[in-house]
Formats: sequence, structure tokens, C-alpha cells
Amino acid sequence: MSQGSRPGPPLWLLAELTYRCPLHCVFCYNPVDFAKHEGELSTDDWLRVLREAREQGSVQCGFSGGEPMLRDDLEVLVAEAHRLGYYTNLLTSGVGLTEARIAALKQAGLDHIQLSFQDSTREVNDFLSHTRTFELKEKVAAMIKAHGYPMVMNIVIHRLNIDHMDRIIGMADELGAEYLELANSQYYSWAQLNRDHLLPTREQIERAEAVTATWREKLDGRMRIFFVVPDYHESRPKRCMNGWGNVFLTVTPDGTALPCHTARMLPGLDFPNVRNMNVHDIWYESEGFNRYRGTGWMKEPCASCDEKEKDLGGCRCQAYMLTQDPAAADPVCAKSPHHHVIADAVARAEQCGEQREHPLVFRGPAESRRLTRETTD
Repeated sequence: MSQGSRPGPPLWLLAELTYRCPLHCVFCYNPVDFAKHEGELSTDDWLRVLREAREQGSVQCGFSGGEPMLRDDLEVLVAEAHRLGYYTNLLTSGVGLTEARIAALKQAGLDHIQLSFQDSTREVNDFLSHTRTFELKEKVAAMIKAHGYPMVMNIVIHRLNIDHMDRIIGMADELGAEYLELANSQYYSWAQLNRDHLLPTREQIERAEAVTATWREKLDGRMRIFFVVPDYHESRPKRCMNGWGNVFLTVTPDGTALPCHTARMLPGLDFPNVRNMNVHDIWYESEGFNRYRGTGWMKEPCASCDEKEKDLGGCRCQAYMLTQDPAAADPVCAKSPHHHVIADAVARAEQCGEQREHPLVFRGPAESRRLTRETTD
């Protein structure tokens, strides 16, 4: 998008209904300070957001969290989204998805359910989520199939489970998955806190890719497998969220509207709230959505780079976390003067026997409050 041109519509609405969650995953993308963001939007607020976003051209709506099943009004919201013409997607851990509720969601018009696992065995799955949920997830997977939904499975991949790739894909096949997303952890929020425990080595990534390729050939199209490589093992950044304020509109549980689910961390930005601004003005007029649109905000080396229209400077949150400057070139890029930060992290990951400074931090309200106090004291 050139400077001054009008952006396209917010095609993809991500409705983060709640930060409440029964799981305590060490790689969760919810903000580390989520416990201080209280006061969830009401049902009426969410219904208005759905209508306003649809009027602005949104066509796909994802209901996520936390765990969206903890909202008692989920079926009401799905029904309204269906009535408005959205393609609807539920992103769930499976906790709370009973026979009665999946039947009600089917009746409401839900199009798609994405079920998350943490690993292929009960021991590792339950350790990573700090819960006993593996057997429940297996039952929910069967329930999803029984109600006529495609089995769409998501597993976040990292150092603690990447060597189980063969068993993970085998489990997905046994459960009848038609789609499997092997999403290597991106290092934001809780995953950033635990990065030294989670970042795999380059050799592990290559082995996992080879195993995935073997399974693709073996399955012969029976399952579509998506393997998302972590940024840290690349030399060029990805176009974050397909470009800042380009396609994705995230609305958080308290109503804050964001160009991506982690953008609230960025300093010096006033992000609007759907309680006091409509979706049209949020998308087209707000400073929060316009700050890093297109390429006009860039400084060197991005400003003169012949690839800037391809990657749009990479991720603003990653740039801020690693350089303390949200307008810096994404350090993933080999052209960035801060690329050594990425290289150093990867080098530490290669030292498998190193003594890590901090233990794993499991996501939870108590930890969120503690970490918030530590950063504000």
C-alpha cells in the first residue's frame, strides 16, 4: 500500500472472547499481563462488533481466547455471525465442548472447529498444558468427526515436542484429521518468557521437515499438513499478519482493537476500543491502525530495501521486543543491524546442555499478576 492510499477491508475478524482458560500452556500468545485486563465485552457489545465488522467487509470470523467455550453466550454469537454471512471458526482446547454444546453450535451454524493438542502422548501433552486434558481431547476429536465437521488439528511445535513429529502426525492420522497445522512457536508473550526452553535447533527443524515430507507422501493427500517454520531460523522476515492493518482485525476480551493479537505491547500507540469507537473509524481512522500501515513509516535499512513491499518490514512486536524500537527492521532479517540478537538466540539453542537461567513459566492468572508487578515496580 502506498503512502496515503486507502486500505482494503478487514477481511478477517478475530474475536478473542475471553482470556480465561483452563490450560496453562508455556507458549500461550495471550499477553503476559492478561490478568490486569478485566471487564469482558457483553453479549450486546460483541453482537454490535460482528454487525459493524461485517458492514465493513469482514467475511471470516474466528472465535478464540483463552478458551472461548467458557463464554456462555458463544452459541448466540455464532448464530449471529452465521446470520450475517460470516464463515465461522472456533479455536478451542476442547475443554467444555460437550455433546450438548457441539450440537447447539452446529445448530447455530458454526462452520469449522480447530482443536489444539500439545503433543502425541498424555504425559507430554498434560505437562505442557499443566492440566490433565489429553484423553478429553481425544474424545472431543471423535465428537467433532461424529457431528460432520472436518477434523482440523493444531499443534504448536517447539523444542520440547519437535522430536515427536512422527508420533504427532501418526496420532493426527489415527484421529482422522483432514488438516494438521504444525505451527512452530513464534516467540511472543509467554513463549518469549520461555524462549530458551522452547527454541529448537536447526537440526531439529530439518529433521521435523523431513519427517513431515515423508508423511505427506505416505498419506497421499488424505491429510493436508501445514508446517510453519519459526522466524528465528530464517534470514528474511514474514509479512506480519499479511501487513499491519491490511487484513486482520483483532478485538480483545476488553474491547481493545488491534492489528494483531500482540500489538498492545507496543509503546506510544493509542489503540481504540470498540466500546467507544465503531469498526469503520477503528479500521480507517485510528492512529493505532495507521501507524505502521504500508511503507511510509520505515527507516533504514527498510526504507531503501528492494524487498520492503514483500515483507513490509516484518513484525513490529518482534522488532520492539528485541531492539526496544517498534520502527526498527525486524531482527530476523539478515540486513538488520540487530540480526545478531537472533543469531545469538539460535546459537544458545544449539548448546543443548546449557544451564538455563529461568525455569519454565506456566501461563496463569497468578503468574500474570506477579510478572505485571515485577515490570511496574
